[in-house]
Amino acid sequence: MGLLTILKKNRQKEKEMRILMLQTTILKRINGEPIDTISPTLGFNIKTLEHDAYKLNIWDVGGQKSIRSYWRNYFEQTDALVWVVDSADRLRLQDCKRELLQLLQEERLAGATLLVFANKQDLAGSLSEQELKKTLALDEIKSHHWAIQACSAVTGDNLLKGMDWVVNDVASRIYMLD
Repeated sequence: MGLLTILKKNRQKEKEMRILMLQTTILKRINGEPIDTISPTLGFNIKTLEHDAYKLNIWDVGGQKSIRSYWRNYFEQTDALVWVVDSADRLRLQDCKRELLQLLQEERLAGATLLVFANKQDLAGSLSEQELKKTLALDEIKSHHWAIQACSAVTGDNLLKGMDWVVNDVASRIYMLD
């Protein structure tokens, strides 16, 4: 996020945030929608939610390999990236790490806040926050403010805690001159 974006948002006092989220179930859960029938996102969905004094425009983008090349179409003016990791799927963690690190190199995501949701904590054998932090080499990320939050999309555990962190982090940087 560039200086012009910060100045524009501060000048307009719009109190809006654009969040890119790569997981439909969590978005639906946060929005209070049923999660019993979810099909893969084949493109994008936009949800606008009120959170504290902020308007969150959350872009839910499909994560299938066949459409990942289109992700860059949604990067412009993104204030935060919510990356969801399946904590129970140990076989795909190296792919997950590679995709995340590649994503963080995108110029249009420079400065965006990063929240890693360690999802599926309700399943036995799921990796902990600390195990995922190490596996994904999160401590090596110096280009973005980041946090990892254990959660469960099914139970809703810790989803709001994670979103609170995102909103507070983005607000502290963008709206710091209020």
